[in-house]
Amino acid sequence: MIATMPTAADLAPLIPELVLVGAAFALLMLDMFLDEGRRIVTHAAAVATLVGVALLVLAGVGGQGTVLGGMFVRDVAADVLKVAILVTAALSMLYLWPFLRQRGLYRGEVAVLVLFATLGMMLLVSAGSLVMIYLGLEMLALCSYALVAIDRDSPLASESGIKYFVLGSLASGLLLYGMSLVYGATGSLDLQVIAQAADGGTGQGMLLLTGVVFMLAGVAFKFGGAPFHMWLPDVYTGAPTPVTLFVGSAPKLASFGMAYRLFEVGAGGLDDRWRLLFAIIAVASLAIGNLAAMVQGNFKRMLAYSTVSHVGFLFIGIAGGGAQGFAAAMFYAMSYALMAVAAFGTIVVLSSRGFEADRIDDYRGLNARSPWMAGLVLCVMASLAGLPPFLGFWAKLAVLRAALEGGMLWLALVGVVFAVVGAFYYLRVVKAMYFDEPDPSTVPGTASRPLRLVFGVNALSLLALGLAWNPLMAWCQRAFME
Repeated sequence: MIATMPTAADLAPLIPELVLVGAAFALLMLDMFLDEGRRIVTHAAAVATLVGVALLVLAGVGGQGTVLGGMFVRDVAADVLKVAILVTAALSMLYLWPFLRQRGLYRGEVAVLVLFATLGMMLLVSAGSLVMIYLGLEMLALCSYALVAIDRDSPLASESGIKYFVLGSLASGLLLYGMSLVYGATGSLDLQVIAQAADGGTGQGMLLLTGVVFMLAGVAFKFGGAPFHMWLPDVYTGAPTPVTLFVGSAPKLASFGMAYRLFEVGAGGLDDRWRLLFAIIAVASLAIGNLAAMVQGNFKRMLAYSTVSHVGFLFIGIAGGGAQGFAAAMFYAMSYALMAVAAFGTIVVLSSRGFEADRIDDYRGLNARSPWMAGLVLCVMASLAGLPPFLGFWAKLAVLRAALEGGMLWLALVGVVFAVVGAFYYLRVVKAMYFDEPDPSTVPGTASRPLRLVFGVNALSLLALGLAWNPLMAWCQRAFME
C-alpha cells in the first residue's frame, strides 16, 4: 500500500487547530517587536484568536470527519468540548492581563503558552488514537508547568512549578505504561481497534484490564481526583492566581474529553470494570476533598481541595455510564469550569499590588464595604455549594440522576450526603462577608472597571444559566446521542 500525502480536503476538519497554531506562531514573532507598553496588543490578539476559533468550531467550518489515519476525530462531542475550552480560555485571559501587568509579571509568551495549551486540549478531545492523546496531553502539561512558574522571583511559584512537573511526569508515565499494556494486549494504538478487542474479547483480557487501570490512574491524576490529588493544593496555592484560574478550569474539560475517548470509545466493552473504579475514586475524592476543605483558612487552598470534591461529582456521572452518564458529566465539567473561573476570579478582582485576597478572613465585612461585590461573590459561592436555582445545583442533580439511571443508588446517596457537607465551607465565606465585622487590616482591591465588568458577567451567568439550564444540557446530550 502506497502512502499518499493528505490533500487540503483531507485536512479540512483540522482547520480550527491549524488557525490556532498559526496564530500562536504569529503572535510569538509579533511579540519580539513590541515593547513593554504595547504588549496588550499580543494579549488582545490572543483573546480574539480564541474567540474566533470558537466561532469557527461553532459554525462547523471544515466539517466533521476522521483524518490522519484515524488519529484525529472531529465529531459532535469534540466540537462541543472545543467551544467550551476556547470560551473558558478566552475568559481566563481577560483575568490574566490586569493581574500580571500590575505585578510586572506579564510577558508576551504568556499568551502564546495559553494558546498552545489550548491547542493541546483541542487535540485531546479529538484524539482517535493513544498517540494523539499523549501528544495533546504533553502539549497541555508542558505549557501548564511554565505558566505555574511564570513568577521567577517567587520561591513559592518555582516550588509549585517543580512539584507540578515532577508529579505530572509521574502521572504521564503511568498513563504511558497503561497505553503500552493496552497496545500489547490489542496490537493497536487506534481506539476503534481497541474497542473491537474489548467488545469481542479478542485482546488478552487481564493485560488489557491492567492497562485500563493504569490509564485510569493517569486520568485521575490529571483531573486531581483522590488519591492522586497530592499536587493540586500546593500548585493552586503557589501559582499566580490567574494562572491557577486557567489551570483549574479549561484543563478539566480536556481531561473529561480524554476520559471519554479512552474509556467509552476505547474500552467501552469493559465498562462494568472501569465504572466501578470511577465510582471508588469518586467516593474517595468526595470524602477527602470535602473534609480537607472544611479546615482550610486559605481561600485558594480551600478552593483547591473543593476541586477534588467536584472531580468526585464529575466521576459520579462517568460511573453512571452510557450516553446519559457522559452527557451529565460533560454538563458538570462545563458548569464547573465556569464556576472555577468565577471563584478564582474573586481573588483576582479583590486583590491589589501588595495585597492578595487569598484568606477567608480577607472577606470579613465585605458587604459593608461593597454590597454589590459581596452579592456577586455570594452568587459564586452558592453555585459552588449547589444551591438552587444556580447552575451548580443542576449540575449536581444531573450527575446524581445519571448514577441512579446507571443502577448505582449507593453512589447517588453518597453524593447527596457530601453535597450537604460541601456546602459548609462555601457558606463560611458567605458568613464572613455578611455577618463578621470588617477587618481594618484588609483593604479590598481597586480592580479596573473592565475587570469588574468581566467578573460581574461571569458571576451573574451562574444565575442566568441556572434559570435557563435546559439548552446547555440538551447540547451536551446531543453530543453523545448522534
